[in-house]
Amino acid sequence: MTDTPNLPACTTLYNGSCPVCRTEIDHYRAQDARAGLGLGWIDIGRDPEAARARGFDPIDVRKRLHVLDAQGAVHIGVDGFLLLWSHLPRYRWLGRIVGAREIKPLAVALYDRVLAPLLFAWDRRRAS
Repeated sequence: MTDTPNLPACTTLYNGSCPVCRTEIDHYRAQDARAGLGLGWIDIGRDPEAARARGFDPIDVRKRLHVLDAQGAVHIGVDGFLLLWSHLPRYRWLGRIVGAREIKPLAVALYDRVLAPLLFAWDRRRAS
């Protein structure tokens, strides 16, 4: 039998160079630390090679949140938030609401068509 490394329940790849993204993720990281969950956090703003090493284009990760589950499957955008929130005790309720059949398509549309593109465009302009 081979040993498999203990992977975190989820690992979030995020754009720490974006002040909005960084603030939100810092809040989640604090929740993780308080609960002693040991989730994974990778700031691709500081280390774009970490995204490439996992097979992702750093620009794609800057555009939308990417979260890996314990088996290494990727969850992008709203699905990533849902996975992350499912592990944070104070956010499970939000995950249940946003993940509801009636709500999730609206949340995906809002995130994919409005929020994520606006944040990415703002971050690019700000960094120029």
